[in-house]
Amino acid sequence: MKKKITAILTASIMVLSIVACGGAGTGAQPGTPEPAAEPASTAAAVESKGADSAAADSTGSGAAENATAESSAAGNSALAGEETEIQVFIAASLNTVMQEVAAAFNEQYPNIKITYNADSSGTLLTQIEEGYACDVFFSAAQKQMNKLEQEDGLVVEGTRANVVNNQVVVVTRKDSGTAVTGLSDIAKASSIALADGSVPVGRYTRVAMINSGLLPGYEVDAASDITTQQVSDALGGVEISEQGNVSKVLAAVVEASCEVGTTYYSDTYGYEDQLDILETVGYDLTGDVIYPIAQVVNEEADEAEKAAAAEFVKFVTGDEAKDIFEAYYFDTDVE
Repeated sequence: MKKKITAILTASIMVLSIVACGGAGTGAQPGTPEPAAEPASTAAAVESKGADSAAADSTGSGAAENATAESSAAGNSALAGEETEIQVFIAASLNTVMQEVAAAFNEQYPNIKITYNADSSGTLLTQIEEGYACDVFFSAAQKQMNKLEQEDGLVVEGTRANVVNNQVVVVTRKDSGTAVTGLSDIAKASSIALADGSVPVGRYTRVAMINSGLLPGYEVDAASDITTQQVSDALGGVEISEQGNVSKVLAAVVEASCEVGTTYYSDTYGYEDQLDILETVGYDLTGDVIYPIAQVVNEEADEAEKAAAAEFVKFVTGDEAKDIFEAYYFDTDVE
């Protein structure tokens, strides 16, 4: 039996934990919450009850189209019926915007409860591979989705799509007085918050450092394997606090535990009065920061749950969600 994420019902958008900067390459610092028995994550549930939605008609000219029509009709009938819950695994950098996406989705499908599990894409991938119940995976990088689809065979065929692009930014508190102006002189900081290499923003930062000459001798293809200690050594021994996801990097800077950090542009939403963006790192250094979504093969899900998951993926890739993503600083001009 697959394990389910325990939802935390909350009206807040993000909970920032205070994370202390420790020595270079020492890993998670004192004050960082320890993982619970369930997967370590920022979880949120959005639930609405009651009301009906109309079943959609579907027609086809061939046998395959008829089968698809019957499946679609059954799915939409299920969507309009009893309450259904889907487990949606999202990259930590999506936690804020996806609250609004879920609320908009529930205006159309109030009988569907969406339970979010938010963490680094690498952690989420591991959880899915270990058997945690997941209906939809929304990753911050192609690498994790590629593995889920090509090696694990757990992506429902035809459901994968690229949704948004993002950008890596170097940030500091407005009152930090830092001498750092951007990535090129980030070693001037007294302390840096940096995600580990398995976290997409940590990998993109390392790729940018390689391409800008800050990490000589390293290959882009192996960027995920570059340790925090190796980054510190290459930057002259600067103190680096390794973080497990992008939200923890942001927290370390917002709480003044670290002088600077590398996060995503979208994560600065709501912190404009507290943070300065020292540099928006170009795609020429990081490459595209594409976020793909897909329905996940969940053999224990019933037809209503599968139909709800498919409808949610469809909504996230639609025009209404696109407007929401753009309001939260995401780039929706992706292929």
